[in-house]
Formats: sequence, structure tokens, C-alpha cells
Amino acid sequence: MTLPYQSPISPGYSWYEDTAGPRPQHPRLDGDRTADVVIVGGGFTGLSAAAHLAKAGTNVVLIEAHRFGDGASGRNGGQLGTGQRAWAEELETEYGFTRAKALFDIAEEAKAHLLEFSAANGIDIDYMPGQMSLAHKKRYLDDYRRHAEIMATRFSYPHISYMDADETARRLGSAHYFGGTRDTGTGHIHPMKLVIGTARVAAEAGAALFEQTKATGITANGGKVIVATPTGTITAAKGLIAVNAYGGLLEPVSATHVMPIGSFIGATVPLGSDSPVLPGGEAVDDSRFVVRYFRKSREGRLLFGGREIYTVNDPKDIHIHIRKQIAEIYPALKDVEITHGWGGFVGITVPRKPFVREVMPNVISAGGYSGHGVMLSNFMGKLYAETVSGNRDRLKLFEELKIPAFPGGRRFRSPLLFLALNWFALRDRI
Repeated sequence: MTLPYQSPISPGYSWYEDTAGPRPQHPRLDGDRTADVVIVGGGFTGLSAAAHLAKAGTNVVLIEAHRFGDGASGRNGGQLGTGQRAWAEELETEYGFTRAKALFDIAEEAKAHLLEFSAANGIDIDYMPGQMSLAHKKRYLDDYRRHAEIMATRFSYPHISYMDADETARRLGSAHYFGGTRDTGTGHIHPMKLVIGTARVAAEAGAALFEQTKATGITANGGKVIVATPTGTITAAKGLIAVNAYGGLLEPVSATHVMPIGSFIGATVPLGSDSPVLPGGEAVDDSRFVVRYFRKSREGRLLFGGREIYTVNDPKDIHIHIRKQIAEIYPALKDVEITHGWGGFVGITVPRKPFVREVMPNVISAGGYSGHGVMLSNFMGKLYAETVSGNRDRLKLFEELKIPAFPGGRRFRSPLLFLALNWFALRDRI
């Protein structure tokens, strides 16, 4: 399993790690444990599940192979988004209105829950409101205009408005895009602060949390789930696999449905209060298949992500590529100093919808959030806790999604994905 890339620009740390405040360390597992629930993975999903389970009085043990937040949960773009990864009207075409509306509503609940959970537990996640989704091709504008209308009229979400080129340029501080939408009902956060805060909540509620403890195997026999580690085993009645892109060889069903791709971010020096870049403080994503996403921090740094890779070899020159992409949108920033460059792997599925399945008796796996996980992955932990308490109805909304395995099996899926996604990246430029 490949560790998240750590840039030599800021040795060993992303900007998130540098600014998250104290990051408590948790012990390694030493010896055998028994529990009601065992969780493998200390990102948003696993920690959220542990917090909700422990608060309900469940005996829960969670292990993480590295440190909490070392994967995508602590290194992502921080954007919440609205709804699922696919637009609601696309889900309606595939599943019908009733199902699409239920999926949209549960995503809206996930958004509200994240903010309420943070506020109720004293977690300052640096929330900033607003998100713009922008068209890098003029022919996409009609889709964006219709999307804003559909969201207001069919899905009762009035917070998305269409922007023409002039409004987009004014709000973006650049004439690079042709138009798009502005969503005032969402925003962006500091993800590492949420990771640290959720771990604190889980620990205070009584969850047993262990870092630097890799799961070497998981089995389910005779009504018991057994997770093996180098220093002991955990035996429980139920298990949650919440490793997303970092599953490696742990569990084959998840591995065939969730593929890791590398995503990289650079952080600039503060741009100053007189900067024309994003004067309203919104986050941005664009219409490229290899999406570019960026936002400003509270202190005015531009956090820019946009270079994805589909192999396991991490480039060592993140800052060069990120600065080049920044300059395409903001030519005045062609020489801007990038103080941090970092990356990691996110989990995607073929249809870019979450993968949630019972992969062996009493063991559920959740991941594949496909770039939409800040909001959904946290809520998935809550839904798993509901399932343990006997209510599986809402989790089933995700379990019943059509998620095919990646073609090519374990041997050929990475080369096939590399070819396919690079084809889409080429189409972005045509």
C-alpha cells in the first residue's frame, strides 16, 4: 500500500497539517481485543462511525495503518458540494425521480449534519460559504443553465444560480471560463481539523482508537469478524472496512470496485487583501473530466488542485504542474510562490458513485466517493452506526446503487483505467 505523497517543498507536511493545530497521537494496538464492532480505517468514514457508535454505547475498536488523516480525508480539496457526485437530473434518468430525490435529500442531510456535528462538538473547521461550478467549454453552458432551473423547480433547492461570462469573470477574478453556476447553500472546510476533531469526539465517547496498526487480514466465521494485525487480533460481532483507496489486498470485493487515483494540491503564499482572485471567497470546481478545483483559505492562500495521475508512481514536481495550471486561469500568478505541495489517493468507482456493500457476513465496506467524499464519507459513518442499531433502510440507498467492477481484473484494471482516463483528459483539451 502506497503512502500519501509528501512534498519536499514542505517536508512531511501538507498545508493542512501545518495549520491544523495539535494532532494527538494514538497508540498502536498491542495484544488481542474483543468488541461489538471493529473498524478498519481512520479517515472520515471510520472515525465518524466510531464516534456515533461509541456515543450510542457500542464497544468499538478502530485501527488505522498510519495516522488519522494521512489518506484522502486529511489531504483533499475541502469542498462540500451539493447532492451526489452525479447531478440530480442524471440520477433521475437512471433511477427515476423518487430515488433521485431520496439520494439528493440524504446528501443535503449529510451537509447539514457535518456542520451541526462540528458546531455541537466544538470543532472549528474553517467553514467558508459558497461554491462555483464553471464551464471550460462554451457548449456546456446550456447544461449549467438547465441544471440551475431543475434544482430549483424539481428538487426544491433554490440556492444554485446560473452565471453568464461577465458575472463569472467578476466573481472568479479571471475571464478564463465561459460561465457556470454559483451555489450559496454549500461551502468549503479545513479537512484535517475535522479529522482531528472527530477522532477526539470518538475517543471521549469511549471508542478504542489505534494508529500505526495495519490490518493484515479480515475473516468472518461462525458469527464472528476477526481482524488480524501484526501485534494482535480484534474479534467482533460486526465489522466496517473504511479504507477507501488504501485497501490494497485486504479485501478483494472492495478492491475490484474501488480504484485509487492520485490527486495533488499546491498552496500559495497569502495573496493579500487587494487580490482580485475569488473576492467572494467561494470554492471552485470546473467541467473537466480531470477536474480542477481551487479555493482561498481564511488567510488568503490559493489552494489549487488539478493534476491527477492513474498510476502508483507519484511525481516529485507537483509545484511545477500546479503553478502552470494556476497561470492558465490567473496569468498574474505565473510566478507565485507555492509553499506547500502534497497529494494522496482518492477512491473512485466506474460510475463515480459510492461503493457500499456487505462484502462478507456482518462486514460492510464503504468507499469510492469519487471526489465527493468530504460530505458523504462523514455521513456514511453515521449511516453505518444506524445500521448497527437496527435501521439499515438509509444505508440501503447506497448499497442498491449499480456499481460494476472495474474491467480487466486485478492484473489489467490499472493499465485499462490509465488509458481510459487519459483519453478523457485529452478530450478536456479538445
